[in-house]
This record gives sequence, C-alpha cells and structure tokens, in this order.
Amino acid sequence: MGFKETVPEFRMIDVAKLVPDEAHPRRQYDEAGLKRLADSITGVGVIQPVVVQPADAEGKFRLIVGERRLRAAMLAGEAQIPALVRACPPNQTLEVQVFENLGQGVRLPLAPREMAQALKTIARGFESPEAAAEHFGQPATWLEQKTAPANLSPKVEALLESGQITSCTTAVQLDKLAQKNEARLDALVAEVERGEKLPKKAVEAALVAEGVKRAKKPAEPDAIAEVPVPRSAEPIAAPASARRVNPGKVRMVAQILGLDAGDEEAVLDRLIDEFLALKGEGNPPF
Repeated sequence: MGFKETVPEFRMIDVAKLVPDEAHPRRQYDEAGLKRLADSITGVGVIQPVVVQPADAEGKFRLIVGERRLRAAMLAGEAQIPALVRACPPNQTLEVQVFENLGQGVRLPLAPREMAQALKTIARGFESPEAAAEHFGQPATWLEQKTAPANLSPKVEALLESGQITSCTTAVQLDKLAQKNEARLDALVAEVERGEKLPKKAVEAALVAEGVKRAKKPAEPDAIAEVPVPRSAEPIAAPASARRVNPGKVRMVAQILGLDAGDEEAVLDRLIDEFLALKGEGNPPF
C-alpha cells in the first residue's frame, strides 16, 4: 500500500518518542529561524502536525516530515506535539519529503543543493529524465536546472563547501567555466587565499571571457547629477533605481540566511536562490 492510500491517525505524541529520519535530505537548520519558530510555538503551539510512521515495537515513531517543527517544539519546552501517524513505504519516503518542500510558502524550502540531491536520487528510479520530470509535472529542462547543483565538479563543490562562493547559481556557472577552461578557474582560485571569497568582479570577468554568461549592459550615466533642482522647489528625490536597500533589512535577511551582512551581493545571490527554490524554479538559464 502506497502513502496515498494510507489512512492517517491524529495523535498527540511525546517528543521523546519521535525519532528523526537520518536519511532526510535537509542538512541545514538555521538556529535563528528555529528560535523564531520556537517563540511562535510558545505562544500558540504547533499549528501544523508533523507526519510520522511507527518505528519499532517500543512505541517510537520515525519522522517523515516536520523535523524543524519538532526541533523548535523541543526548544520551546513542549512535551507533546500533534502528529499524523501513517505508514509510508521506504521507497516513497524521500519523495514525500521533496513534495512537501516544493513551493510550499508556509514552510522553509530545502536549500538548493539539498533539493538538487534529493531530486537526483528520485530521478534515478525513472527510465529517463523526461519521465522523472513529468512525475513532478515539470519539463525536462526544469529537472536539469534543479539538479545542476548536485552535479558539480569536485573543484567547484570544494569552493561552495569552503564558503569561497555562497550562491548555487554562481557554482553552476563556475562549473560550466571549468568544463570550458579549467585552467581559467584554477587561475581565478589561485588569486585569493584559501577560505577567502572569490571577488564578484573577478568571477564575472572570467565567466564573460569564456562566454558562460552574457556581459552586463554598460551602466547608464548618472541620472541624478543631471537632474536640475529648481530654485523655488523642494529638492528632487533620487530615482528609486538609485536608492540603496535599507541596511537594516539587509542585516535581517543576512541573519536569517546565516551570511555576512557586509556582503550585500552574496546576500542578494542567496536570496534569489531561496526565492527560486520557494517558487519551485531551478537555476535560471545562462
């Protein structure tokens, strides 16, 4: 019997009887985000039940989805949380976890690399990439883009792991660069000390030089300096396009994403990745 055919049973279960799924694709847990979720649970409790299945004869249950809720509930000091108990065949558990995280606005989506690896694992069970993509109601190009972060070369993956690049989009671009001209990638990495971030401009220049990414259109002349200010009028406000993002908002987003608030470009790159994951989109075409 598949997951769809099982009848869920609602229960309040002791948190001590809940066992995390060690094979769950999520590996990143933002401590600040868990604290905010714990605060909300302290106020109103766990709103959305976790989904579990019987784990052993001792009355324990293994989580299928909802580990963030469980962790936050434990931080909040909850002794029990609501749960839906239902059987789930081993070959469907990962699939249920991925569908639960695809574009669900009320939940934090998997990080791009986690989603990529999970989708790649599921796709192996289909006769072709097209069949796997169709299973998710998406075209084959979607699956290719979504799984790209799971197919990085060892060199680029090492850059991502070390924090020298923070965006999966950039990682995929650099992987394309390595395929075209590995020596250029090696030269780019050699310019900085190990552990330091690759300069954004240097990365862009290398990508453009190899035709991996279109060169950006040259910036227009500074329109602000050319706007005359009438003597009898109030000063003209700067165009919206020239205004910087509120630094306070940048710090808040950086804290949520676990990034350095001083690197606005890295924050923006990661924010775009998270938004695309939330909307069920892959890495944009280059």
